[in-house]
Amino acid sequence: MAESPAPVPLRVAMLIPGKIDDGGFMEAGYNGLLSIEQELSAEISYIDQIQPEPELLAAALRELAQQNPDLVIAHGGQNSAAAAEVAQEFPNVRFVVVQGNVTGDNLSSYEILQEQSAWLAGAAAGLLTESNVVGHISGIQVTPGLKGRAAFAHGLRTTNPEARFLTTFSGSQDDADLAKQVALAQINEGADIIFTMLNAARTGAIEANKETGTFQMGNVRDWYEVEPEVFIASALANVSKAGLRAAQDVASGNWQPGTIVKIGVEDPDAVSLALAPTVPVEVVEQVNALAEQIKSGEIEVSTEYEGEEFEVAP
Repeated sequence: MAESPAPVPLRVAMLIPGKIDDGGFMEAGYNGLLSIEQELSAEISYIDQIQPEPELLAAALRELAQQNPDLVIAHGGQNSAAAAEVAQEFPNVRFVVVQGNVTGDNLSSYEILQEQSAWLAGAAAGLLTESNVVGHISGIQVTPGLKGRAAFAHGLRTTNPEARFLTTFSGSQDDADLAKQVALAQINEGADIIFTMLNAARTGAIEANKETGTFQMGNVRDWYEVEPEVFIASALANVSKAGLRAAQDVASGNWQPGTIVKIGVEDPDAVSLALAPTVPVEVVEQVNALAEQIKSGEIEVSTEYEGEEFEVAP
C-alpha cells in the first residue's frame, strides 16, 4: 500500500525593514516569524534592514514574492504603499501588511491596536507626572506611530488636562544619538516622563533618563524587565501576534483578502499596559478601570492629534 505524500509545509516570507535585534518593533516581527515556523511547521524566509523608501521596500517585496510563497508579510505600516503596488503584480500570492491600512484582491492588513495601550500609557503618565510636563518621542511619521502619539495625548488629557505635552518625531527610529538629544531637550523643558515609540534609538533616550533621573514609558515589550530604574510602564503591543494570526488564518483556510483585522485590549496577550511594581496601587486600579472602559466601548480612543510639535534645534 502506497504511503500518502507528506503534507506540503506552509511557506511564509517576511519583509522586516529594520534590524531583527532592535529590541522593539522589528524584533517583535522577527519573533512572530519564528513562531510561525515553530507553531505551524512552516518554511520561512525574510529580508531585513531596508531603508523606509517606497521603491526600496517594493523591490524587497518583489524579491520575496518571486519565491512564490503562500504568504508574504510586510512588517510595518511604512510598507503599505509598496505592498499595495506589488500585490497587484503578483495576483496569485497572498500579501499581509502588519500595522497597515491597505487592502486588495490578494491583500489584507492585520493591526494590533497599539493606540489602545498607548492611550493607557498617557492616562498613567497623567497620574504619575510630578512636573506636569510629559514628553513623547518617535522617529518616522507612519500611521501607527501617529495614531499612538494621538492616543497617548488623549489619555494624558483625560487624567490630567493641565499637563503640558511635548511631542517630537525625530526622523529616525534607530539613531540613538539623535534620540538622546531630543530626550534631553524635552527634559530641559521640564518633562519627567517620556513615552518612546522607537526601535534601536531607544537606548539614547534611556541614557538621557539615567543622566537626569527622569523616567520613560516604552512600547511593544515590557521594558521594565530590561531597565527597571528607567521604565515605569510599557504600552504592550505584541505585534508578533499579527503575523502569526495571519499565517494561522492562511493555514486554516480562514484568511480573507480585502479586510483589516483588528486586535485590541480584548486580547491582553496582544495589547495591554504593563506598569512597574513601583507604581502606586491606586494608579494601577485606575488604569485597569480605564482599560475595561476601552474594552466596553465606553471610552473611544482618539487617533487624531491637532496639537503642537516640539521642535529640537539640530
